Amino acid sequence: MTDERPAAASAAVLGLRAELRKGMRHIAMLRLGERSVEVMAGTDSVWAIIRRGGQLGDGGIALRIAHCWGGCSRVRRSHKPRGALLALTIDSAIGVQQVKLRSDRDALETLRVTNVLTPAEPLLIPFFPRDVYPLGRGNDPLLAEGRVEAAQRGLNSGLSYFHLDTPAFGSVLYFQNLTALNGYFTATKTTPDGAVGGEWPEIGYLPPTPPQSGTPPTDPLPAGKPVTMSDAILVFHDDAACDEQDSARRFLQLLSAAYRQLDAPKTEYRDWVWRAEKTLHDLESAPAATIRHYGHSYIHPYTASEYPDVMVQMTIISALHNYATWKNEPITFAGELAKGLGKFYDRTLKTMRRYLPNVGMDKDKLAVDSWYLYHPLLNLAHLALDGDAQTKRLFTASLDFAIKAARHFDYAWPIQFKVDSFDVIVEARNDDGLGQTDVGGIYAYVMMQAHELLGDAMYLEEARKAIDAAKGMRFELNYQANLTAWGSAACMRLWRVTNEIYYLRQSYVYLASFFHNAVIWESEIEGAKDYKVFLGATCLHDAPYMAIFECFDSFAAFERYLRDSGPDLDPAARLLISEYCKYALDRGWYFYPDALPADALEKDDIRNGYIDPKLSFPVEDLYVDGQPAGQVGQEIYGAGAAFVFATRAFHNVSDAPFRIFCDHFPVTSERTSSRSLTFGIDGGHARKASFRLVRAGRAPLPKFTLSIGDGPRVKPDQVSADSVDFTIPASGQISLLW
Repeated sequence: MTDERPAAASAAVLGLRAELRKGMRHIAMLRLGERSVEVMAGTDSVWAIIRRGGQLGDGGIALRIAHCWGGCSRVRRSHKPRGALLALTIDSAIGVQQVKLRSDRDALETLRVTNVLTPAEPLLIPFFPRDVYPLGRGNDPLLAEGRVEAAQRGLNSGLSYFHLDTPAFGSVLYFQNLTALNGYFTATKTTPDGAVGGEWPEIGYLPPTPPQSGTPPTDPLPAGKPVTMSDAILVFHDDAACDEQDSARRFLQLLSAAYRQLDAPKTEYRDWVWRAEKTLHDLESAPAATIRHYGHSYIHPYTASEYPDVMVQMTIISALHNYATWKNEPITFAGELAKGLGKFYDRTLKTMRRYLPNVGMDKDKLAVDSWYLYHPLLNLAHLALDGDAQTKRLFTASLDFAIKAARHFDYAWPIQFKVDSFDVIVEARNDDGLGQTDVGGIYAYVMMQAHELLGDAMYLEEARKAIDAAKGMRFELNYQANLTAWGSAACMRLWRVTNEIYYLRQSYVYLASFFHNAVIWESEIEGAKDYKVFLGATCLHDAPYMAIFECFDSFAAFERYLRDSGPDLDPAARLLISEYCKYALDRGWYFYPDALPADALEKDDIRNGYIDPKLSFPVEDLYVDGQPAGQVGQEIYGAGAAFVFATRAFHNVSDAPFRIFCDHFPVTSERTSSRSLTFGIDGGHARKASFRLVRAGRAPLPKFTLSIGDGPRVKPDQVSADSVDFTIPASGQISLLW
């Protein structure tokens, strides 16, 4: 990895260099641990120059904290709120800007800068400059040597992760809290698509502006109404080493520190057990859900649309298997679906095929997306490991072909290929030449399942080869969110089996790539105000939407990851995974049409089937920018979400008139007597978890006493005839008596 050097310089870079050489008016000098922050006023901007230790005015980071069209007419200190380092009031032609600088030094040094503008007139914004400029020798941005490792993709988190090597400054995560900027986006009718990025050395946040043309839009910021222009969080680390695994772990640590600065939105309780029962009823009874072939029932991928395929069948069968186990009673419908699985098996190729033999002529029956070859095997193995004989036969009979394909492509799979010849149909996702970069992750997990089921060391070696082949992908590893999540779980499992720390560290590379593609903000743009997107992940590396299948499948993968982890797991990784799963339980509800206003749903241009809000099947797609939901269709295989969420978040208590809901996975659970139990969770340090006791059956709820370990009792937040709600620490053990 080579340092970036600018091929050309923008006017903003040249202007900053000139002002630094000439000298700017000193406003304040602040301390940030081992770093200093000098606040200075220039011709048209106020800057915070951040330097490390003994740099003595040479190099660092220049952060534009206010831009003043027409010049800064007055900069004065104002009343400093509690906990703030500095507060400024800045007057200029465009209005008054209130700027606050805050710091929180836990394990990492953090600087947060918020700018609130009150326009003097209705204000049109044709352009605003970026705000971050690394400085090299002699405070020259053009001499700064470093590299941007990751920047915002689409409408995902507004972040830039970079390191400044010369002068030695270290690594920086710049995180723009886009939630705070909703007022700006709404007023100007803009979206922050790729807003945090840039070209070295001019990076950071570029406020989105209306497209300029001969007749540009005229949507102003209202006069006299405060609007947040920026809420930037910078987290610093002294090291700038570029080792892939160190870089990924550092990214997670810095992102975790930035995340802790956010006022994360509250979650709402969702009754996934009720949703699961309604979904099961609709799967069994709705004509749009199934179709008959060869005397068997098969699931439609979308409402009365698309041909049955093996991934869809196994997703639903596996989810129903989980639900039947959780209920401790068989589900007849799941057995009926399983009877038709054998028709997908090709006895000549010795593999599970994507489509049934009678698929229509409009489909290439030999074409398969690389991940489609392995995801059904993952779910077959899930049932096989639970003792199911049919799925064990199909799984073991398909393993040789699965390995043959992996070896043929040297563990670097294309997008799509011919299953009979391995001829490539689509090589790469775009002109970067990369295929489905994270298929090796799910392949490795399947191989670990095969090793657990059959005990052959060959499968362990295959898992190693697949993970090792992805070395050097860095933040390009993510192709599809759930595949990346399963890759992290495969690495964790490999570490547990081999005791080689390399695989624990490599799991951080998968996690960093996953969370790079996360939406760590709540959008109020257009229709997005009617649902939640916070901490979702876009389904593909370049997708414009979040998808329910990738959402709940990632949730399931992360449960396995945490189950296999232990005290050696980096707390930053534990925090981010736990928070993702917590918010998935709330956010996932909005994929269901009956949870959305009618005008939030696509009506005319639906790619697959139609949307029937009476059916408890989710739409595939929700959009951060508020486009109508369900443009791809009502995804029946996404119906597995209800069963996966219900079985992981709700816990039955034998011989008791209630069940437990918790939005964190339990790490310990013990029935200590007929009327007491302990329940331990291990989420993020100093975070909170929801713990609810839900009536099960007709018997009234008993009186409960809940304590934190051996310590104080916890008062319930809310009590009703059907539930008792508590808020508990996200890490620790509680004791429950009734």
